[in-house]
Amino acid sequence: MADNSEKMSYHIGEAKGQAQEKASNLMDKAGDTAQSAKESMQEAGQQMKAKAQGAADAVKDATGMNK
Repeated sequence: MADNSEKMSYHIGEAKGQAQEKASNLMDKAGDTAQSAKESMQEAGQQMKAKAQGAADAVKDATGMNK
């Protein structure tokens, strides 16, 4: 009886370890996804800033304010 109990405990521990590893991997993937999204948003923000600056410069050039 103790033999079966020990095997069951081992398998429960093994399953728990696998579940923890899967959860850890999911958290890592979520973190990587969040970092990637942050970088994409920063890049988009920089592009928008550059376009806005270009538009402002074009207006200044068109109105003669850039001289």
